[in-house]
Amino acid sequence: MPRIGLLSFVVLMSMGGGLQAQRIIQPPRLLDDIKFLSDDRLQGRVTGSPGADSAAAYLARRFSEVGLQPAAGGWFQSFTVGRDAPVIRQAPAGALTGENVIGILPGRDPVLRNQTVVLGAHYDHLGLGGFGSLDPDSTGKVHNGADDNASGVAALIQVAARLAVSPPARTVVFIAFSGEELGLLGSAYYVKEPIYPLAGTLAMVNLDMVGRLRNGRLIVYGARSAKEFPALLDSLNWYAGFDLKPQGDGYGPSDQSSFYSAKRPVLHLFTDLHEDYHRTTDDWQKINLDGLKRVSDFTLGLVTALANRPHQLTFQNLPAPIPPQTTAPNASSGYGAYLGTVPDMTGTPGGVRLVGVRAGSPAEKAGLRGDDIITRIGRMEIPDLQAMTDALRSHRPGETVEILVRRGAGVTTVRATLGTRGG
Repeated sequence: MPRIGLLSFVVLMSMGGGLQAQRIIQPPRLLDDIKFLSDDRLQGRVTGSPGADSAAAYLARRFSEVGLQPAAGGWFQSFTVGRDAPVIRQAPAGALTGENVIGILPGRDPVLRNQTVVLGAHYDHLGLGGFGSLDPDSTGKVHNGADDNASGVAALIQVAARLAVSPPARTVVFIAFSGEELGLLGSAYYVKEPIYPLAGTLAMVNLDMVGRLRNGRLIVYGARSAKEFPALLDSLNWYAGFDLKPQGDGYGPSDQSSFYSAKRPVLHLFTDLHEDYHRTTDDWQKINLDGLKRVSDFTLGLVTALANRPHQLTFQNLPAPIPPQTTAPNASSGYGAYLGTVPDMTGTPGGVRLVGVRAGSPAEKAGLRGDDIITRIGRMEIPDLQAMTDALRSHRPGETVEILVRRGAGVTTVRATLGTRGG
């Protein structure tokens, strides 16, 4: 046959032909889903709020429309948010209930359908700011979270619609998680109470912040969580043509971490941080729709290849870093002193390159700027992002530290007085 590439072949086979897919897929609906979820009326979809409940009802309806089935207990998997969760401060009365929304696409193979591939994306966000917000003065203002993570949920629905045309051999479980912003609560609950036995879950694929593709760069975390993943990603990217940045083990500040902790292979697709991350300015108008379609296509090929492969994956249990509890390094004063940097999540040899710094932050006041590469904080060397997180955790707000940076061809030292979130 003509050399169309593995991804094209996988997509065509999964959809039973391009013409049929065109009748099923309406590209404008991808943006419609984002617009609904990030509308001011949903008040930022904070877990347990009326806005989150409206989002969950909408997602259950969309799952049904695209051809998924509810689990035996219905579309919703409820869990209790503990009274110590930061979101409780936004609640009028104590403990709250979060709801994962789950849709099932049964597999077509009579044997392999008892195994599953999980495709997930969290739908909760920050509500009216406060905890987790990177706009210190924005408490009370709606944080719409168009990229974080309405984009991932819209892609999840898109993949479900297209895969439902011709289901793969294994069952695919589509999960819109709640409670991610509070410490991966929804995914942690699912791992404890799975719809299908977790031992039969071949892999979990996570979509979190996939709506701001720039320069074709797609980051994939968990690329070494299964021995077979690097070759699979390379083969799919032969056609997709991303500037693909595979990253290490399966731990990270998103829902795939819960599954990796349970020794399941995972992949997390991510188009990187940006200046609107956890701010009131993360709105639907800034979504790169063409880029999101590309990521959706890639995800479709990935899930199809996993759900149809005849053999199991070889899980690789790599050393675990400190379990993250927030959606970004140093995003909360509870996890170390605040510096206010935006790191390049793809990694830089010998340090942490900055994408930028937060306005008014200790980093900006110290003279740090985009493209600086941090190599030491205080007495601690900074070879990577985990080391930077550990270094900040070792200091208290109010301490002044020397930060060594590579800037262009030179090296310079700045002094930063570390702060607290919102301080």
